[in-house]
Amino acid sequence: MIGPLWLSTWVALLATLLATLVGVPCAWVLARRRFPFRDALSVVVLLPLVLPPTVLGYYLLLLVGRRGPVGQAVEAMGLGRLVFTPTAAVIAAFVAALPFIVRAAQAGFEQLDPVYEEAARTLGRTERSIFFTITLPLAWRTVLAGIGLGFARAIGEFGATLMIAGNIPGRTQTASLAIYDAVQVFNYSAALQWSLALSVVAAVVLWLMTRSGARRHW
Repeated sequence: MIGPLWLSTWVALLATLLATLVGVPCAWVLARRRFPFRDALSVVVLLPLVLPPTVLGYYLLLLVGRRGPVGQAVEAMGLGRLVFTPTAAVIAAFVAALPFIVRAAQAGFEQLDPVYEEAARTLGRTERSIFFTITLPLAWRTVLAGIGLGFARAIGEFGATLMIAGNIPGRTQTASLAIYDAVQVFNYSAALQWSLALSVVAAVVLWLMTRSGARRHW
């Protein structure tokens, strides 16, 4: 039982870390800057929230597959193929988690009173310094909530993972895919164990978010 669950946890942690590094700056740009195609960027980032997982997986397959631009570039660098590897599972989980982090962080940044940031600018602080010492500390609860949601979404990712990473036991089979396999062979006991394990993880994440939100009086 530890194999798929460990892989799911590892994939979700790495995907959430990458989504945080990309999503938080992206959320700040969407919240604080006005530029051409801003709405288009917002739509692209949030699109995985509404697309069917198989559609999202198909688009990723076109991108990172052996004939896709990213897949071909990676192979040309001698790094091997991306599809049907744990890396592909991380990519799928990253895309699934990114909208949750961006949306929550963006909302947190937009709720902040800009007077503190403006005061720091008058004192000669750089934008990077303002972000890390004022903006992010003031919005950390909403950012953390987005990270929690992103992790919960990443650890349960199924459709896109199946499309680009496959369902290879011991290599790319996450807990969600193990549940699918167990149901296919009528092994409902194993399916129940995996389901309960994922449910516990999701419940713990939501409980922590609820406690954090209560202290902030959301």
